[in-house]
Amino acid sequence: MLKRLINIVIVCFLLSGCYFSGSGIRLFNHNVLFGDSPSTVTVQKGDTLYSISRRYDVPLKDLIEVNRLRPPYSLMVGQTLRIPTAQYHIVQKGDTLYSISRQYNVDVTSLSRKNNLKAPYTLYVGQKLALSGTISGNSRSYQKSTVAKSSSAKKTTSKSYTYTPPKNRTAKFLWPVQGKIISNFGVIGKGRKNDGINIQAPRGTTVKAADKGTVAYAGNELKGFGNLILIKHTDGWITAYAHNDKLLVKKGQKVIKGEKIATVGSTGSVNSPQLHFEVRAGKKAVDPRKYLP
Repeated sequence: MLKRLINIVIVCFLLSGCYFSGSGIRLFNHNVLFGDSPSTVTVQKGDTLYSISRRYDVPLKDLIEVNRLRPPYSLMVGQTLRIPTAQYHIVQKGDTLYSISRQYNVDVTSLSRKNNLKAPYTLYVGQKLALSGTISGNSRSYQKSTVAKSSSAKKTTSKSYTYTPPKNRTAKFLWPVQGKIISNFGVIGKGRKNDGINIQAPRGTTVKAADKGTVAYAGNELKGFGNLILIKHTDGWITAYAHNDKLLVKKGQKVIKGEKIATVGSTGSVNSPQLHFEVRAGKKAVDPRKYLP
């Protein structure tokens, strides 16, 4: 159970703070992936409340309330904003909506409405349920429970998981798909940056694992990325595969180099069949073409 919890936390960190920009895609937020979200953030040029709420995976309403902001919610460069602690529950095996409501002392009806759940309220392992704004009854008891759980999780995580820098890589990754490069790694104009490459290929083309490893994520919960797969490799490197048509692997599954993991598609915020492919040396995005044959 502890190992599963740590894995879920790592994947949540991988996915939070992601955003899509034109033909470029940035898949990871370094601050969130390799450390706790900051308690405050300084507004930068181009920041909006919405972009900040997405970056740190906190509800927009909570961000507004904790900073006592008023319409039209204009921000100034250099302004300091407090980042509220996101209140979520990751569904574990055996969880029900009722058991979760009892665990956090929240109202079942409010909890279901907050997460747009309909009867019979079917849940799945790994599902992320928002608890914010659903507190009823003894909120002080809820807060104590949340703080205690958070503190316990941090202590356990710090003992059980530490970031290990990736090893220098000499072996080449396998091309996940063959096709024309339609977007290269790096700056692609007007401040936009592509942390990977986009490869054009016919819909349904096989997408292969670039090397052996473990599937850290396989799903489509993140708007803009479509069907997404993240593979964590044994040497600390990570590869990402976005915009797939069909996913053929599941989270936690071990794959070998060259194994068929998906098919090319145009899911997410793209209009033509293509694969967005990233290679990361731990937290550093690198040009995939330097590590491909």
